[in-house]
Amino acid sequence: MQAHQKVLFVDAATGFYRIQRYPLGDFFGPVDLGLHLAGKYNSLNIGTGLLAGSILPGSNRLIFNAFSPCWGGFYISTMGGAGLVFDNLGLNMLCLVGKAPSPSVLYLNRTHGEEIEVRIQPVDLRRVWESGHGGVYAMMDHALDRFGEHYQSDPRVLAVGPAAEATDFGAIGSAPIYKGRITEIDTWAGRGGMGSKMLQHHGVAAIIYGGTFIDEDFRDRNVADQWFQDKYQKKLGAKDLEATVKYRYDPKFETGGTFGVNYATVGGRLLAFNYRSVYLPEEDRREMHRKFIVEHYLRQFNEETIQPKNQRNCGEPCPAVCKKTRAEFKKDYEPYQTMGPLCGIFDQRAAERLNRHADRYGFDAISVGGVLGWLMECLDRNLLGGEDLGVKGRPVFSPASFALETDSMTNAELGVELLDSIIHRRGVLDLSEGPRKFGRRLARDRGKEILDPFVYLGYARKGWTVPNQYWTPGALSPMAIMGKYYMYYGNDFMPPRSLGRINAQRFRDELVLDNLGMCRFHRLWAEEMLPEIMGSLYGMKDEYLSRVAITASRINSRNSSVFWESQRNIDLIHTYLKRQRDVEGVDRTELLHWLDQFKRDEPEAAFSFWYEVHKGIHESLREF
Repeated sequence: MQAHQKVLFVDAATGFYRIQRYPLGDFFGPVDLGLHLAGKYNSLNIGTGLLAGSILPGSNRLIFNAFSPCWGGFYISTMGGAGLVFDNLGLNMLCLVGKAPSPSVLYLNRTHGEEIEVRIQPVDLRRVWESGHGGVYAMMDHALDRFGEHYQSDPRVLAVGPAAEATDFGAIGSAPIYKGRITEIDTWAGRGGMGSKMLQHHGVAAIIYGGTFIDEDFRDRNVADQWFQDKYQKKLGAKDLEATVKYRYDPKFETGGTFGVNYATVGGRLLAFNYRSVYLPEEDRREMHRKFIVEHYLRQFNEETIQPKNQRNCGEPCPAVCKKTRAEFKKDYEPYQTMGPLCGIFDQRAAERLNRHADRYGFDAISVGGVLGWLMECLDRNLLGGEDLGVKGRPVFSPASFALETDSMTNAELGVELLDSIIHRRGVLDLSEGPRKFGRRLARDRGKEILDPFVYLGYARKGWTVPNQYWTPGALSPMAIMGKYYMYYGNDFMPPRSLGRINAQRFRDELVLDNLGMCRFHRLWAEEMLPEIMGSLYGMKDEYLSRVAITASRINSRNSSVFWESQRNIDLIHTYLKRQRDVEGVDRTELLHWLDQFKRDEPEAAFSFWYEVHKGIHESLREF
């Protein structure tokens, strides 16, 4: 097996490129090597793990990392399946430096053992984005139409949309190409604003890549089965089927995928109407879950997607078939949560309308949904007017007498208006430096009550992200990377210092996966087995785990998380603690202590809670 990482450096400013090799042991994958390169060159790094192209399911994730334009710190974003075609370049990583003099498409191709071909060609952003399917989808079509004939096998395209130009949280979109046609299974490197990084910092609007280079990939099924027999008394295929049941179909809930299982089980922890649901009594939340979700939103999904088995994979052979679809609409929990219940939308047609519009623009779906929910509440409470945001509509933002189909569509159409306003900077709406800076500027002029409903995590001076959609303190933790699952998001209560420690352990566990390009949907075996596989194939199990721990500590050494700036964040923590006592029946001394502290002095208690989590993180992620 290969003993080095092969990196293609491309200077977008000049078109010059070179290949450099890094010995295995110094670095093991796209994260630890990407951290080194980002620190040295402020580059955008795109790469695969050592196991790309192997028989291990989930091993072909494409890993993006850089210093994020929206978060502000080093950030990692991942895209399903796109590493399989990247592996055909015979590379481990692309390191993009410099900025093209005008927006461009980067072309990468490699035929068998020949030298890699690199071209940078200008593109007319406006003309392309406004053509055909529009935005990201039009850019993918353009790159394939322009360069596709040069590939001997189906390539893959990474593309950005107008959000990458207008904001700091533009995503990178892609989709598998089959027999020369771009399929409808779009996949995203959404979190962290990597699309904004690619376009604004490097001038690249799309990357088309592919080839026929054949390298040495692990393909021995008998050896893999023996590893799994020794560990689990099951062959690889059987263990992976067991591990991915949630993402395929879970008979316990008669649904599947993140959308199906999460909504089937969320119950009274439902987040809706820009998190205002947390102030409702438990019985009202459960009734909303029953009536709005189970009997309508989830029922539609089950009837239209699960029962007819409208499911695909992300571009690599994988039994999880986690891409749940209806026509061109792909249904994942968090986008259809932030641009669903969080925005007062509980109907599939309305959610499809808003999600597709956001995807076409190329937004990070989770972040833009959180921003839309905040702006809708500001409109509902007259904290901002339609003229401020360049819209005419108003939201229906209460569960009382809510008409599921018509009111959901009203909110979706308002969301579409707001997305258009963000792109065209109507009224006072300028998110070029992010909604946190925009919100703070408004708060200084008009009062802090404008900022208080915005749920976000702050990092350094301008950095921000919308948290993952779980009503739990872990999702609001002061980790060095947030908005991903580098933290503990279980519902069970634990003291904040302990939460910090388990967050740190999850960070290391997730890095075990990402540094080898492994999809986290396979984590029930991959977290245990990947170090063992590194030992079997390379004789470096301990070295790999050590490097992951060092990488985690070095990322954390830059941790510039700031205390919660909005009241809604504090309210989410306080109401969570109350629910643990009153609904979950937790009577632990530590929980009662924190509830007493919040009752006595909420701001001071919130500050102490945040710092206790912070302590647990830092004491656990020290290099020595």
